[in-house]
Amino acid sequence: MNGAESVLRTLVASGVRTCFANPGTSEMHLVAALDDVPEMRAVLTLFEGVASGAADGYARMAGEPAATLLHLGPGFGNAYANVHNAYKARTPLVNLVGDHAVAHKPLGAPLASDIESVARPASHWVRTTPDARAAASDTAAAVAAARAGGVATLILPADAGWEPSLGPAAPRPVAPVAPVPDEAVAAAARALRAGGAGLLLGTPACGERGLELAARIAAATGASLWHETFPARLARGGSRPRPAGVPYLTELAVPALAELSSLVLVGAQTPVGFFAYPGQPSVLADPATAIVGLATPAEDVLGALEALAAELDAPPYAGTSAERVALPTGNALDLDALSAVVGALLPDGAVVVDESVSASFLLFPRTAGAGEHDYLFLTGGAIGWGLPVATGAALGAPDRRVVCLQADGSAMYTIQALWTQAREGLDVTTIVIANRSYAILEFEFSRVGASGSGAAARSLMDLGRPDLSFTGLASAMGVPARRVDDVPGLVGALREALASPGPNLIEAVVA
Repeated sequence: MNGAESVLRTLVASGVRTCFANPGTSEMHLVAALDDVPEMRAVLTLFEGVASGAADGYARMAGEPAATLLHLGPGFGNAYANVHNAYKARTPLVNLVGDHAVAHKPLGAPLASDIESVARPASHWVRTTPDARAAASDTAAAVAAARAGGVATLILPADAGWEPSLGPAAPRPVAPVAPVPDEAVAAAARALRAGGAGLLLGTPACGERGLELAARIAAATGASLWHETFPARLARGGSRPRPAGVPYLTELAVPALAELSSLVLVGAQTPVGFFAYPGQPSVLADPATAIVGLATPAEDVLGALEALAAELDAPPYAGTSAERVALPTGNALDLDALSAVVGALLPDGAVVVDESVSASFLLFPRTAGAGEHDYLFLTGGAIGWGLPVATGAALGAPDRRVVCLQADGSAMYTIQALWTQAREGLDVTTIVIANRSYAILEFEFSRVGASGSGAAARSLMDLGRPDLSFTGLASAMGVPARRVDDVPGLVGALREALASPGPNLIEAVVA
């Protein structure tokens, strides 16, 4: 058995059974080994940024790590933006990055690079395996590191793939989650009992169990309930609790949090603005608000909430409700009407992937009254995320319909994901919100205090000349597509799409 086969067999034994790949010459022995390890599902993507985003989406929904297979430093560089998003979300992800054979690398070949230096800023764990004998054990270590909560990047020289190995390695035990000290629970209880407090939930507390515990604690103490602006995955809809999201806009977030006497962090960090703005604070909480850390994302967040609920004698969760929005009655298709259509028709059990960017301000609240669903956010802020994550989410949750809310500008970063959706027959409905501009940049232009309104500035935010045709792009990659520009057209297209197996795309041209 060569090193490549030992790597794949170790991945499978460790529970990693899906690999999103865009390989090259250095990885050909890994590609060949796929025929000997049929338990590993290899999914071809046409760009490395699709592979990394799809692995992120898969792991967010499956709760298991996925792998990527990438070609040398430039391949990892192409994948970097969505590796960064997974890193910020603490998604369990294993990157396998091929490298030149050990003796060849120092010779200055065109593709030689310092892969570890490229990978380290977006990886919680990085290692270069020295040879085929160590490849399997290093793979097991990479999976254990990913399962501990984060991105693991393993660099595999080509000769570590073709040389003889010692065989697959046994799965490594995952280090137990660190318990939260009793002192942290007691400090949080004191802050909540004092009144005027808020609970801020990070990703580990945004599943159904965490939300219910937090809602019970809020009911017992009168605390307000918040979630971070962009958690990795939020359980919502139906009778689930509805924490308020910390607003994206600094000028809205600061007054929203201003009256809190204390803010208890539950798997979250102190809220900060996405960017710095002239005359605006970077920290969104008021300087007079006491920041109380209950649990970090690396600690036992649910255990901490359970202990806090017991300490406060919190009552059972009573449930909540919200009415689903009604279909709009008008004809004109603007963002208000589009968000109402999506909120009215979103199916129960859906997985919503939101990279609608500026449209998210309406789409997120309008879907709150739908049936139970999961909402995936662009946690790291690097665009070109939505289509790949929807692709991976559909493989990670194959019994659920994925609805991808996609801005037109960011869709073009990773449009190749549609081809993979068609090839794999994935149940993804993509709504491209076509406003023909980088609307978020138009909005931010004035917020950062930039001056100028001439043709040169506008040309860098306008997507016309020529207009993009997403129906044409989707059809060329095997995805059925329709273009709509009014409310009845969107209603009909969305109903048809949600009832159809496989991928489809709606290009919604908004005024």
